[in-house]
Amino acid sequence: MTAEPQRTFEIERKYDADADTALPDWSGVPGVVSVNDGELRELDARYLDTADAALARNGIALRRRTGGPDAGWHIKGPRQGDGRLELGWPLGDEDRLPDAVAEMVAQWTDAELHPIARIENSRTAFLLHGADGVIAEFVDDHVRATDLRTGIRREWREWEMELGPAAPDDRSAFFAAVDAAVFAAGGREPSSGSKLARALGL
Repeated sequence: MTAEPQRTFEIERKYDADADTALPDWSGVPGVVSVNDGELRELDARYLDTADAALARNGIALRRRTGGPDAGWHIKGPRQGDGRLELGWPLGDEDRLPDAVAEMVAQWTDAELHPIARIENSRTAFLLHGADGVIAEFVDDHVRATDLRTGIRREWREWEMELGPAAPDDRSAFFAAVDAAVFAAGGREPSSGSKLARALGL
């Protein structure tokens, strides 16, 4: 019987930032009561795809990531409206693709999978608290990526804001305030849609 994955529907915004850009001030964001001091997480992910990029052509990313609270095997699906579904399974005892993950991947391809990128990320995560709980998680990412097909290394800094369990009903107003805080700090619109795409020079 196939192990059921953990399902998370991510609604987030990404931004680019320079290495020395100061973090945004969230005091002007509606509903934010406090922000914690931040938690450092060292993440290390290997991404896989077929030789002809069958997963990418279907809008799918497959990775094995260690570090952080959601370490494991992840399949990130294509964008659905303003979010993206992520499926997660435990790491297991070895690097081999777990049967449950392989069965899920089989709906897109049965070709051999190869490592295509390694993404190492020094992440500091901050929780934005409101009156009823966590409104969102903001992460400050210092990324070191290697395109395993070519050996090319790339480094950059990016920010992400992902809605939490106590997110406000008016998402548009919330993200508009987040945009304003990010741009005031010197952040910019993202230059790529995902870390994997940027790692591969796309």
